[in-house]
Amino acid sequence: MRAHQIMTRSVISVTPDTTIVEAANIMLQRHVSGLTVVDETGKLVGVVSEGDFIRRSEIGTQRKRGRWLRFILGPGKSASDFVHEHGRKVSEVMTAQPLTISEDTALAEIADLMERNNVKRLPVVRGDKVVGIVSRANLLQAVASLARQVPDPTANDDNIRNRIIDALEKNDWCPFGLNVIVRDGIVHLSGVITEERARQAAVVATENVDGVKKVHDHLCWVDTMSGVYLNSPEDENLAKAG
Repeated sequence: MRAHQIMTRSVISVTPDTTIVEAANIMLQRHVSGLTVVDETGKLVGVVSEGDFIRRSEIGTQRKRGRWLRFILGPGKSASDFVHEHGRKVSEVMTAQPLTISEDTALAEIADLMERNNVKRLPVVRGDKVVGIVSRANLLQAVASLARQVPDPTANDDNIRNRIIDALEKNDWCPFGLNVIVRDGIVHLSGVITEERARQAAVVATENVDGVKKVHDHLCWVDTMSGVYLNSPEDENLAKAG
């Protein structure tokens, strides 16, 4: 399998001038752990993730180094830490020039890149524009849903996947972080919903796409006020059976 067959196509992006507070709120509201950063032309210039908010002055978690360690590291490191801990714009905390992959990158190579570089997500680019993102969650979903002795997705499966995504993304109830995996016409839907009625709508819309044989629902429900997180009924039943 390759990146385009499992990637999340709807990528949430911010700009370098987006404030830290706004970026944090977007991540909370959209239930994502990272955002791509693009300039005014849409070119990828960085990524910002939950890890970039761990050491922040607002919550008193900035690094506290002794005088001797500060001497060894030098003033440059202290200055860099200060910017990261007190900066007010995404450009001041983001990872610039992030690792990227193409739509045809094999999953084995993706896993190797994540492991060697200790990253949780890789932007998928076409030229210098972001067309998707592959996260560890996407790989986990592929393993959980498709680790069976069946053929790799065919060209027709890819076409079915694209039609499903197009059918769902045009609706305001489309799941956040929608991910669709298709193999031999069998569809696995994952993502986050905040309204339970969106689950049935997503399943029905998928069932109406030509070529779909069966739909497996892995959509998670999240309460936006409390943050309560519930797996899909299908996944809950599988967990109980296991």
